[in-house]
Amino acid sequence: MIPACMRCGESIGENDRFCSACGMPQLVCQQDEAVDGSAAERQSEPSGLGVSVLVGTTSETGISWRIALNAAILLGIPAGLLCSGLSTIGQSLSILWMLAAAAWAVVLYGRRARSGWITMGMGARIGLVTGLVAAWLTLFVNGIALWLQRFPLHQGAQMDSEWSLLVARLMDQVTEINHQMAAQPGFSSADAAQMAHFWSALLQSPQGRAGFMLFAFLFAAIFLLLFAVLGGMLGTRLLPAERRRPRV
Repeated sequence: MIPACMRCGESIGENDRFCSACGMPQLVCQQDEAVDGSAAERQSEPSGLGVSVLVGTTSETGISWRIALNAAILLGIPAGLLCSGLSTIGQSLSILWMLAAAAWAVVLYGRRARSGWITMGMGARIGLVTGLVAAWLTLFVNGIALWLQRFPLHQGAQMDSEWSLLVARLMDQVTEINHQMAAQPGFSSADAAQMAHFWSALLQSPQGRAGFMLFAFLFAAIFLLLFAVLGGMLGTRLLPAERRRPRV
């Protein structure tokens, strides 16, 4: 049976390490080499594209995801807890916690996966996975914390009072915007008052409050993901020079 490329399906030679059509690195197994499971994870073929193909363990991106997931979970869990509402000292520094966790995850991955280059794209992917772990944990912890405050801890009255103050500040901003719009042609004072009434009713309703909180949590999670990607790219710059793909 003629070997075929794993990506494009073109025929390749038995000992070809790259596809002549698309350039995809190929897995080459030598019959005279007895490689057990632990050795197969360490065996690698660095390609001219800066991709380290770890036999049996890596994806097409060149990342050994079992090692990468271990590093992402190990660093993503504490970062998620520090970015959540449970942290009293780290919430305001959530961006820095996320940057540091993603960068550290890449460095940890580089130490465990000792073969091949690690590009900034690979670091960004590992950082993104670390950010996903931290973001989902932060959302979960914040949701549980709100439920505990309202029901088991009976702090619903205090939460409602704080929400009313926030709505009042938001409505002041809406009123100011409406006054500016009322000065524009085609927008009357009655339209401004109707819009203000709509937003006030929406924010004071349970559905509007839940939607506002969910939007705030998701917005914060997106920011964590963005900085996790940046942290992963930064982590590749912290690796030794021989582990980074040389620039052409």
